[in-house]
Amino acid sequence: MDLPVMPPILPMLAKSVRKIPTDGSFSFEPKFDGFRCLVFKDGDEIELASRNTKPLTRYFPEVVAALRDQLPQRCVLDGEIFVAIAPPDGPHRLEFEVLQERIHPAASRIERLSVETPASYVAFDLLALGDASLLDRPFAERRAMLVESLAGIRRPVHVTKTTTDPDTAMQWFTRFEGAGLDGVVAKPLDAPYLPDKRAMFKIKHARTADVVLAGYREHKTSTPQTPLLGSLLLGLYVDDQLQHIGVCASFTAARRAELIAELQPLVCDLAEHPWGHWAEFLTANPDRVPGTQSRWSQGKDLSFVPLRPERVLEVGYDHMEGRRLRHTAQFKRWRPDRDPSSCGYDQLEEPVSYDLADVLS
Repeated sequence: MDLPVMPPILPMLAKSVRKIPTDGSFSFEPKFDGFRCLVFKDGDEIELASRNTKPLTRYFPEVVAALRDQLPQRCVLDGEIFVAIAPPDGPHRLEFEVLQERIHPAASRIERLSVETPASYVAFDLLALGDASLLDRPFAERRAMLVESLAGIRRPVHVTKTTTDPDTAMQWFTRFEGAGLDGVVAKPLDAPYLPDKRAMFKIKHARTADVVLAGYREHKTSTPQTPLLGSLLLGLYVDDQLQHIGVCASFTAARRAELIAELQPLVCDLAEHPWGHWAEFLTANPDRVPGTQSRWSQGKDLSFVPLRPERVLEVGYDHMEGRRLRHTAQFKRWRPDRDPSSCGYDQLEEPVSYDLADVLS
């Protein structure tokens, strides 16, 4: 492979902002919820690289085949790999958990899943074409060349839609969440491509929920002499069952020490805990039970300290995926006025369903 932009190269990143910018010249596009992926194509040679430059090529043979057939002979793209699923009674939407299942060591499983849950690729930037590197060219020019060079592509390859109208971007921000997208990205039209620099802006959904504290994990730097809290395990009730929904983290070192001391009176035996009946599964991973192993944990210690579910906290989150938080939640405050049993899924905002096909059209 001999391209004007060669791997490894880190993708350009985005910084979070609270609202869609209206001052300046920006191109807006939907923010897909998948695996960031740089594509390097030189004739029949194809390489897919993740956000941190790890190879993705072997995991998505159906995407590699489509890119080999449809892309220009020599090019480098920035984009996203995603999986979209349509239930029998609903429209297509992004499914990140299904996408994660595609990363598997067994070739036979990769081949089977490439048929059962095929992935797609959406391109949103062009870094090189032919013998020319486009890194120094403004995004407006790169975008025009991307659209021209990928004209006529077909599924499972797509070019993301864009707009320069902030009002349209705001409509996308609201509507497209129902298809599993998690916000909007704003790119300065005159900006070059800056690898590993936060030169773009992302606007993501921000929500809060009152959740039950069910346990904690110790920080990786915790010691018997200086115990430190790593993350709080969170739950919501479904009828009388406490469902694990995710974790809350990102505390200062001082706060980690304070929290672990503050929570000691709530520590209980696992047998007395609502999740005690999961103890037999500590080497499996049913329904992403806390403390269980998966191929993503790679042998990490996922054991947790169970706490009596007597405290409620308010957390910030962007969106749910199924019954769980898609990303790590942010601690807001304790809610001593809330009864843990009153914390259920009914408080969560449900996005209006929207078909991913309309996002990609």
